[in-house]
Amino acid sequence: MKLTRRNALGLIAAAPLASRLRAAAANLEIAKGPFAGTRESLAAYRVPEWFRDAKFGIWAHWGPQSAPEDGDWYARNMYIEGSPQYKYHLEHYGHPSKFGFKDVIPTWKGDQFDPDHLLDLYKKAGAKYFVSMGVHHDNFDLWNSKHTRWNAVNMGPKKDIVGLFRKAALKHGLKFGVSDHLWISYKWFAVSHGSDKQGPLAGVAYDGANPQWADLYHDADCARFAGPNMGWNDDGIPDSWKRHWFDRIKDLADHYQPDLLYTDGPLPFEEYGLSQVANLYNLSAARHRGAVEAIYTSKRPEDCETGTCLLDMERGVADRILPNPWQTDTCVGNWHYQRGVKYKTPKTVIDLLVDIVSRNGNLLLNFPLPNSGAPDAEELKIVAEITSWMAVNSEGIYGTRPWKIFGEGPGTQVEKKGAFNESGRKSLTAEDVRFTTKRNALYAFLMGWPAGSAIVKPLGSASPQAPGKIANVELLGYKGKLEWSQTEAGLSVTMPSEPPSQHAVTLKVALG
Repeated sequence: MKLTRRNALGLIAAAPLASRLRAAAANLEIAKGPFAGTRESLAAYRVPEWFRDAKFGIWAHWGPQSAPEDGDWYARNMYIEGSPQYKYHLEHYGHPSKFGFKDVIPTWKGDQFDPDHLLDLYKKAGAKYFVSMGVHHDNFDLWNSKHTRWNAVNMGPKKDIVGLFRKAALKHGLKFGVSDHLWISYKWFAVSHGSDKQGPLAGVAYDGANPQWADLYHDADCARFAGPNMGWNDDGIPDSWKRHWFDRIKDLADHYQPDLLYTDGPLPFEEYGLSQVANLYNLSAARHRGAVEAIYTSKRPEDCETGTCLLDMERGVADRILPNPWQTDTCVGNWHYQRGVKYKTPKTVIDLLVDIVSRNGNLLLNFPLPNSGAPDAEELKIVAEITSWMAVNSEGIYGTRPWKIFGEGPGTQVEKKGAFNESGRKSLTAEDVRFTTKRNALYAFLMGWPAGSAIVKPLGSASPQAPGKIANVELLGYKGKLEWSQTEAGLSVTMPSEPPSQHAVTLKVALG
């Protein structure tokens, strides 16, 4: 039989005993509670209601790779000869055989890092949860890690970044999350074991090949993954690294007990990953009288089809209303801070938020911080516009659920299903409408300001989605009384002369 991905997943699901035996053999001890580290056990998990109500979170993608302020994946790309970041590194630091990523780490200062101010800013912008970077692919922990010397308490800013963000999040009443990108580091960082193929230092090994630094750059065996096609999977990764990953992330979960633990990829390393998820959920159950209020994310849809975790779509929008809650994680620019990058406009961000919420999803938006730890002026402008928009329209966002359809208009279709499709989305206009519902109210977001009047066709009495009798129509943020009528063709609303907010506006439709 050909082992297709579907067959392989079926075999995994049918073999919980084998998984338990492997976990026991690896001595993967987890917190006691309702879940064991098997797919069979974790199938009973359900995403908590707080997440379904929250809709909007903000993420600080910040760490030692932010120090050069030259974009994402700096710690990898600086070892790829000819890449833009390799060239930047040569010009500003020197050759990576002499000045490697280990030497970049001390230049990360965070001298303006003020988590209390940031969380106050983000809460006012409407975020209901905040996510701190925990550890990126660069193998550097941002907490007081007991399993590696390469952490932010020992080096760089010499602060417990995760702990300080957690304290600020709790102070401001936000749910707190952390992100784990560590699992793939064994492959991702393999390029640090290479050397130039041409030029005056051709053949001179980069500093990653020095065994003195193996606890940062990994052992020499990882060098086999240094080619361009490393494979974003756990094929070939040794059990010793899987166990080390498990211990590090369990240390993170045990000491900071996040409400959300994000992983950058699929649920990794089977029995190790499943035990990690069970540990997180059991810790949460112990804190909440048996209720599991924590969330683990995966980017592999099959992981989340039945319980287990929350599906996360990186830079993507679902093509329909998904039956289970899900999340988009995206960024206003690059994941790590890059000088001069062109950010998303506030309209793009708000359009994404409304579109995602209408399809049963949440938006997790990253504002990358520069070396200093303080957002730049353009980022602050985006935060300010989100704050102003939420002050008027958030009633139609928080605590809502999808309606019969998510919307209509020329921007309803996505060119590609799943992750990484946001760049192919059409710009939303006054011809586009998105829907949410809460109690006896239906919210119709007009994604642009209509001239004179608006007609919402799906709310017509002859529409296939006819909502029944409409009792009243309001425009959020407008104190006057609207003129409106419901006909077979749609709900027709005479709009005031000026919009109550920039970007999308919200009709609140009371159903009789």
